[in-house]
Amino acid sequence: MAKFPMLASLVKAELTQRREEGCETEGFEAKIEAAGEEEDALLRVYEELMALPVAEAFPFREPNELAAIRAERPEGPRLLPRSMTEAAWRDKFAGAWLGRCAGCALGKPLERGPFMGGSDGRPGWDNIRLWFEGADAWPIRGYTPRESRAAAQYGLAANPNSGSLRETIRYMESDDDIRYTTLGLLLLERKGLSFTSWDIGELWFELLPFGQVYTAETQAYFNFASLWGRQSRSADDWEEKREWVRTYMNPYREWIGAQIRADGFAYGAAGHPELAAELAWRDASFSHVKNGIYGEMFVAAMIAAAFVETDMERIVDIGLSEIPKDSRLAHDVRQAVDIARSSRTQLELVERVWNAFRHYHPVHTNNNAALVAASLIFAKGDFETGIATAVLGGWDTDCNGATVGSILGASLGRSALPGGWIDPLNDTLYAEVNGFHQIAISECADRSFEVFRKLNPEAEIL
Repeated sequence: MAKFPMLASLVKAELTQRREEGCETEGFEAKIEAAGEEEDALLRVYEELMALPVAEAFPFREPNELAAIRAERPEGPRLLPRSMTEAAWRDKFAGAWLGRCAGCALGKPLERGPFMGGSDGRPGWDNIRLWFEGADAWPIRGYTPRESRAAAQYGLAANPNSGSLRETIRYMESDDDIRYTTLGLLLLERKGLSFTSWDIGELWFELLPFGQVYTAETQAYFNFASLWGRQSRSADDWEEKREWVRTYMNPYREWIGAQIRADGFAYGAAGHPELAAELAWRDASFSHVKNGIYGEMFVAAMIAAAFVETDMERIVDIGLSEIPKDSRLAHDVRQAVDIARSSRTQLELVERVWNAFRHYHPVHTNNNAALVAASLIFAKGDFETGIATAVLGGWDTDCNGATVGSILGASLGRSALPGGWIDPLNDTLYAEVNGFHQIAISECADRSFEVFRKLNPEAEIL
């Protein structure tokens, strides 16, 4: 058979995934070790892993389909009162887009191993603190500095090629956290509320080069391409095909990739968290399962709620009301909220969150969603504190900064965002998506507002 150089690492990652999903995996490490690099043997182990049932003693209930997810969720408001002037609505949409960009840009130069996963016995958050301290920029009050004494003292380095460094930032540079926001906007412009997860695959094929997808998205993209090449290019029997597309050779199906895709859909459902979560479910179902899906639903519901709500604890509760109450994600977020409520300082918060969830991969959904929720609660509506805490916490720095920035930006509105974070972007985005490279961030916000107005005729625009 053809050489598959990633197979051994994929099978090892699948072992971790199946264990986290609640399967009894005793003995499989030895089987993988015995298989070595022999592909047929590794594939046999992989098929065994995929056939494992979830153990009866597993304490979580984690369905994939929307009706089943809704049956497991707690009570929630579903639809919030939506009445404000057109100027106020537009201010909220501008705040959401700019907040997302600013939070993403803060974390982007730090999206490197030592800051995400730690190094030399130090957690990632401590390396980030050392970087800013070494640049005489602690506490975090601005974009990431290019140089720091921590380079010589601890062997650390921010990404020197990033366009988001304090010394170089002039616009929002291309990043997957922003590309997916533009794709969500485009899909709602084209399809309205009628799209399915099949349409996600077709949109990616049209506008998203394979080199711009990672982890779960890479595997789902490749699997979708295989179907596209072997069968008729239609959505016939898609429900059956989808399970294979999102799971085959995809041990990353509960990682953060779907969670960062929520915003464009949530903006189109501002003030309607149930609808936002449904649109997120359609998107996430293309490439993710279980907590990978819930992460996008949770974030989408929070963003939608933030357009009309200012209480961050209530916003997190609304997010939780759209996912299964007995899922691992809901359990982890509730624990993070408790940590945030009882933490006295920013450093205490990130240390406790890190220690509670460091068993996850740095780009798993659950630890990053927990950090997002904790940052929102701790910040109490302060934009700078929110994005700085989310980035300081490590793991997926730009993703978490972007999500917190989006929620706080939607809640506060453009007019309340600090100029020190917004002005350096010069209202300019380079997304590497046709039609969005280059584009004014304000134009993206205006287009999101127009989509919202079209899809929500019952919302009051005074």
